Amino acid sequence: MLAWFLGAFGVHRFYVGKTGTAVAMIFTIGGLGVWALIDFIMIAAGSFTDIDGRPITVWDTAN
Repeated sequence: MLAWFLGAFGVHRFYVGKTGTAVAMIFTIGGLGVWALIDFIMIAAGSFTDIDGRPITVWDTAN
């Protein structure tokens, strides 16, 4: 949901600890939408990783 609604601002990248690229996404508005779209596709395919390279499979912080 973060990538869908706030993807152009890199909020989903802040969530996984990738602050450098998240700030870059803010200044480029998600690469004019292209970078945000690629991230959304990667998340949907299950290949998006956190800062340590671990795949994100569960986005719920309560677990």
